[in-house]
Amino acid sequence: MKLKYIFCGLTSCFLLGLSSCSLGYDPVDTYSDVTEGVTETGKKVVFKDKAAVESHMTTLYKQMRDRQEHWYVDLLLIADAHADNAYAGTTGAEVVPFENNSIEGSNSVLERDWNRYLEDIARANLLITNIDLVTDNALTTVERAQYKAEAKIFRAMIMFDMVRLWGDFPVITTIADDITAENIEEVYDQYFPPQNTELEAYQQIEKDLLDAIKSAPNNTPGNKTLFTKSVARTLLAKIYAEKPLRDYTKVIQYCDELKADGFELADHYSDLFGMNAGVTDIKMRNTKESILEAQFTAGSGNWCTWMFGRDLVNWNTQFSWAKWVTPSRDLINAFTKEGDNTRLNESVVYYACTWSNYYPSDHYAFMYKCRSAYSSLIKYRYADVLLLKAEALILKESPDLGAAADIIDQIRERVDLGKLPTSVRQNKDAMVNALLNERRLELAFEGQRWFDLVRLDKVEEVMNAVYAKDSGRKAQVYAFGKTSYRMPIPQSILDANDKIHQNPGY
Repeated sequence: MKLKYIFCGLTSCFLLGLSSCSLGYDPVDTYSDVTEGVTETGKKVVFKDKAAVESHMTTLYKQMRDRQEHWYVDLLLIADAHADNAYAGTTGAEVVPFENNSIEGSNSVLERDWNRYLEDIARANLLITNIDLVTDNALTTVERAQYKAEAKIFRAMIMFDMVRLWGDFPVITTIADDITAENIEEVYDQYFPPQNTELEAYQQIEKDLLDAIKSAPNNTPGNKTLFTKSVARTLLAKIYAEKPLRDYTKVIQYCDELKADGFELADHYSDLFGMNAGVTDIKMRNTKESILEAQFTAGSGNWCTWMFGRDLVNWNTQFSWAKWVTPSRDLINAFTKEGDNTRLNESVVYYACTWSNYYPSDHYAFMYKCRSAYSSLIKYRYADVLLLKAEALILKESPDLGAAADIIDQIRERVDLGKLPTSVRQNKDAMVNALLNERRLELAFEGQRWFDLVRLDKVEEVMNAVYAKDSGRKAQVYAFGKTSYRMPIPQSILDANDKIHQNPGY
């Protein structure tokens, strides 16, 4: 059996980069994703000129547009259906375990996500580790620093998703050497790296972001698809709210820096997700609230709406099978209890359909924040950041409950809700619950809910109670506990690499 088959056939091949599996040398004029060949002296050339670097940057950005399955579709399943916002939606064995808490290492969704996240990291590593070796003088020092910064922000974003899902995972920042018969013993371990700790993962994310913020492009109001300084600041605010690096002073600092970058709430909540009057295109792109989004226009639309509901531009497209992430009765009741009709109507819609897994087929609830093939998929927006600042103000060593309440009231005012009552504003525990509720209603179906519960140690309290009060949920298989905070590592990864160990509880 050839060495190439042995190693490239394993998922772990992707862990250390896309240049890792070729035993052959290609001529310099033959391009591939792996390498642009070697020189006459045998030196490998990854990017032969500025154009090759810029082509690879385009590939990184296309990951946000064309590879949305893991960072958007699957993340919504995990964050909303594994929490109390949604039911799985279909009866498929790959999705139901997120609703009834029976997830195992054999889950195909998690296996797909692990592999694709690491492929994304490998693509970023390829640029980060090789851009300074490009000999083309047309690629200026400033451009090298900027492209490397953008790639580091992309890598940090991917690692942030991974560490919140799995905790410990291999933190890979290099590219493996090619394997030959002569160096196999020396190179072998590069293909099977050990896990890093959750803390080490966060420290790498922090390092990438602090490095990147120096050279990344500034926020561009007319283009929110770029990995800018503002995206780095958003991620820094988010990582400093997490337990391993928790520093509420820094959360507040980076939230304030985003305000200085020019971000504020959109005038109307419907500006974020709505369609135009003719239902032919999204209402707005690049709102003043959006920090990072993937954009789709006529002729280059996305397919995510197929997974969640109707495509309003093509009414019957892919609407013959049950959809994922069905809004839960508990979430709908939470909107109703608050009198929050604006966000309810922007988050949940009812259609007639041909299935009745969770609701009557003639009045079935669907997630509504992705409405057509032209909807922008918003990864980060300012309301999330504002509420993180409120969280920091509540939970820091010397709480400022009044300032936190003012932020929550600002979010509520946009959707015509009243201010928090005095009894809540003056009680820390009540403010934590108010914050969590506000984040739930504001950010429903945006991949936040599960991670909010984990970050604030509310998983057991919330999730073990919801099955009894939500008549639509499938029966709970296992109770939630501290070992539930991480997802199981895919069994195929454990089988391929004995240096990676399963998370406790699975």
